Amino acid sequence: MPSASLTHPPPPPPNLSLLSPSPPLPPLSLLLLLSLCHRHRCYEHKQYRNGLKFCKQILSNPKFAEHGETLAMKGLTLNCLGKKEEAYDLVRRGLRNDLRSHVCWHVYGLLQRSDKKYDEAIKCYRNALKWDKDNLQILRDLSLLQIQMRDLEGYRETRYQLLQLRPAQRASWIGYAIAYHLLEDYEMAAKIIEEFRKTQQTSPDKVDYEYSELLLYQNQVLREAGLYKEALEHLSNYEKQICDKLAVEETRGELLLKLERLEEATEVYRRLQERNPENWSYYHGLEKALKPSSVEERHKIYEDAWEKFPKGLVPRRLPLNFLSGEKFRECLDRYLRMNFSKGCPPVFTTLKSLYNDKEKVTELVVGYETSLKSCRMFSQNDDGKEEPPTTLLWVQYFLAQHYDMIGQQTLALEYINAAIDSTPTLIELFLIKAKIYKHAGNIREAAQWMDEAQALDTADRFINSKCAKYMLKAGMIKEAEEMCSKFTREGASAVENLNEMQCMWFQTECALAYKAMNKFGEALKKCHEIERHFVEITDDQFDFHTYCMRKMTLRSYVDLLKLEDVLRQHPFYYKAAVTAIQIYLSLHDNPLTDDSKELQLALLNCPVPEHFKSQLEEEKKNEIGGPKEELVPDKLVKVENPLEEAVKFLMPLKHLVKDKIDTHLLAFEIYFRKEKYLLMLQSVKRALAIDPDHPWLHQCLVRFFKGVSESKELPEVVRTVLKQEITRLFGDSNAKSFNQAYLTKHSNSIPHRLAAAKMMVYLDSSTETKAAELATALDESLNNRTIQICTEVLECIRSGALGDCKEHVEAYRAECHKLYPYTLAFMPPGYEENTKIANGDVSTETEELANEIAV
Repeated sequence: MPSASLTHPPPPPPNLSLLSPSPPLPPLSLLLLLSLCHRHRCYEHKQYRNGLKFCKQILSNPKFAEHGETLAMKGLTLNCLGKKEEAYDLVRRGLRNDLRSHVCWHVYGLLQRSDKKYDEAIKCYRNALKWDKDNLQILRDLSLLQIQMRDLEGYRETRYQLLQLRPAQRASWIGYAIAYHLLEDYEMAAKIIEEFRKTQQTSPDKVDYEYSELLLYQNQVLREAGLYKEALEHLSNYEKQICDKLAVEETRGELLLKLERLEEATEVYRRLQERNPENWSYYHGLEKALKPSSVEERHKIYEDAWEKFPKGLVPRRLPLNFLSGEKFRECLDRYLRMNFSKGCPPVFTTLKSLYNDKEKVTELVVGYETSLKSCRMFSQNDDGKEEPPTTLLWVQYFLAQHYDMIGQQTLALEYINAAIDSTPTLIELFLIKAKIYKHAGNIREAAQWMDEAQALDTADRFINSKCAKYMLKAGMIKEAEEMCSKFTREGASAVENLNEMQCMWFQTECALAYKAMNKFGEALKKCHEIERHFVEITDDQFDFHTYCMRKMTLRSYVDLLKLEDVLRQHPFYYKAAVTAIQIYLSLHDNPLTDDSKELQLALLNCPVPEHFKSQLEEEKKNEIGGPKEELVPDKLVKVENPLEEAVKFLMPLKHLVKDKIDTHLLAFEIYFRKEKYLLMLQSVKRALAIDPDHPWLHQCLVRFFKGVSESKELPEVVRTVLKQEITRLFGDSNAKSFNQAYLTKHSNSIPHRLAAAKMMVYLDSSTETKAAELATALDESLNNRTIQICTEVLECIRSGALGDCKEHVEAYRAECHKLYPYTLAFMPPGYEENTKIANGDVSTETEELANEIAV
C-alpha cells in the first residue's frame, strides 16, 4: 500500500437510492451471464455470435425476458455489429429494468464512448460506480475518458482509487504519478515515482529497457520541478541502468549548464561533438559553457573544431551568423569552396537565413563563375589543382537561387538555363527553374517545368508530389489528381485515397485552388475534411493511454498529451481554418441568388438509384463508431448562417494561435458583420499588441471607428465603454484624421498607401481619384514593392475597392508588366489564349519578351 505521505482523500460515499433490481437468474442462466459479462468476454474477444446465443438462451425464458443486464449485453454486442439503433433501444430497456446494475450503466457508457460522446460516457461510469464503487474495469475505463477529456482533477481521484485497490500493479503507480505531473505538481509526482522505484528489484548489470524509461521519466520530472541538483545526482546514480546513453550525456550537459558547472559542461559538450560534429546544438552548448567575451574568442571555438573535424560543415557554417566584414567574407569563401567542390546541392538552403541581413548578401560567387569558366579555378590567383566541370555547374545552380532570392528573376533564369544546357538530365536544375517562375508570378510556366522535372524520374515520389502541388497552385486540379494517382492505391480514386491517408498538404492546396476558381462548395469540403482529420487525430490518442503505461514509454506519452493539447496550432489546420473563414465571409457578403439556391435544392433532392442506396446502407452497417455525415459541396455552400460556421473554425485559432495577427483580424471581420462591438474591440486590441501598423488592421480600425460613431442601436453603457477605449488608444482623432495620420506616417510604403487609399474611398467616395493615384504609384523610392502587393492593387482597381477608376487598370497593368515581365497577372490582354502551353512554347516566348524589356 502507498505510504501515508502519498495518500489522497477518498471520494465521499455514494448516495444509493432504493431501486428494485431485476429478479435473480437461475444457476444455469447466471453461469451464461457470467460467461458473457466477465470483463465482457464475448465483447472483448469479438465473439459476437456466442454472445448473442447466450443472450437468446437467457431471454427466451418468459420469466427473464426483460432481464436488464442481459438486454444490456445483447445491445452492446449488436452495437459491435453495426446495429446501433437496436443496440441503444436494448440497452435503455435494460437500464430501465435495472437502474441499480453497474453492468447496465457500464454498457450504456461503452455505447456513448463508441459514439465519441465522452461527457455522457463519464456520467454513465460514475453512475455505475455508485452501485459497485470498487469495480476495477469501470474505474480504468473512467480514467481513460478523464485523461482524454483532460479532466485532470477527476483523473487523479480515479487513479488514486485504482492505486488503493491494486497497489502491487505498476500501472497503478505510474498512472497516479502522471496525474500529478500533468497537474504540474512535479515534486509530488517525483515522490510517487521514487516510492514505486524502490519496489523494483533490478540488477545494475541487467539491460531492462522499461526500467530505463522509468528512470529517464523520473529525471524529466525532477528537471521540470526545477530540482537540477537532484536530477544530476539521480542521473549519475542510475547511469549504468539507463540504456539511452546519448540522452544521458545530453541531459547531463543541460543540467551542468543550469548549475553553472561550466568546466564539466565543456567536457560533456566536447564529448558530444566527437560523437556527432554536425549537431548544431552541441556547438551552442559549448558556447554557453565557455562564455566567450568577444567575437574573436567565439570564433576560436569554431576554428578549433575545424582542425579537429576537417570535413565538418557545421563548424564552418555557424560562425557566419555572427561574423561580419572581411572575416565574414573569408569564412564564407572557405565554406562555399568546400561545398562547391564536393557538389553539395543544399548549400544555398543552409545560407538562406543570412539573407535577413542585407550586409551579408554577397555576390562573391559571381567571381567564382567567371574564374571557373576561364581557368577552372575559383580564383586566377589560386595555386592548386583545377576544379572538375561539375563545380561550375553547382556554382551556376547556387547563383540562380541567389538572384531568385533577391528578386532578379531574369538573371536567375540566365544562370539556371546555362546549367541546364550543360547538364540537361539533372532534376534539381528543373526544380529550381520551376521555383524561379513561381516566385516571378507565373505559376503556369512553373508547373510546366516541374512536370519536366517529374518526367526525368517518374519513380520519385517527392518530385511527383512537388509537381502535383504546383499544378494545384496553377488551378490544374484534374492533372494534379492524375499525377498523384501514380503513387496511390490501385483501384481507388486518388482523391479518396489521399483523404484516407490524411494527406493534408494536397487537401489544403485543393481548397485554395477551388477557392481561387470560386468553387466554394468544393473548397469547403476540403477544409472540413482537414478538420475531420484533426478530430480523428485527437480520438486516436485514446489507444495510447493504456499502451504507453504498459510499455513504459512515459516521456513520449507526456509529449503526446502536450502535443494533442495544442494540435490545432499546426499550419495545416491554420491554413484550412483561414480558407474556410474567408469563404464563409464571402458567402455572407454575397449570398447565393435564388436561381442558384433552386439549382442546389434540385441537386440535393434528386432521387438516388436503388443500387447506390443499398451500397450506402451496407457501408453504414460496416462502419464502426457510426457513419459520418457526408460532405456535399452544394450543401456546404448553402449553409443558412455562414458567420456561425466561420466562428467554429475561428475558436481554436483564438485559443491556440494568438501570436498571429491574422487570427484577430479574421475575428474582427466576423464580429464586424455580426455587429458585436465589444468583441470587435477585443480583436483590434489584441492585433494592436502584435503589429500596430499592419495595413489590414488599419482598415479594421477605420471601419470600427465609423461603425461606433454611426450605430444607433448600441446600448448607452456599451457606447460609453467603446468611446473611452477609442480615446485611450487613439486620442480624440476621428476616422478621417486617423486615416490621414496613418498615410502621413507610412507615405513611403505601397501596402500602407493602399490601405489608406481604400479607407479614403470608404469614408468619402469623392476622393477616388486621389486614392487611385496614391495606390498606383510605383516609384523606386517606395518601399515594399512586390509582385503580391502590385497584384492586390490591380485587383482593387478592377473590383471597385478604390472607387470607379477602371480607366487606370490598363496603364497600371502595363507599368507592372515592365517591372515584372514574367508575372501572369500583368500580361497583356489575350496573352494566355495566344500562348501554346501544350507545345512547350511558353518558356521561349516569355523569356524573349522579358529579355526585350530588360534590353
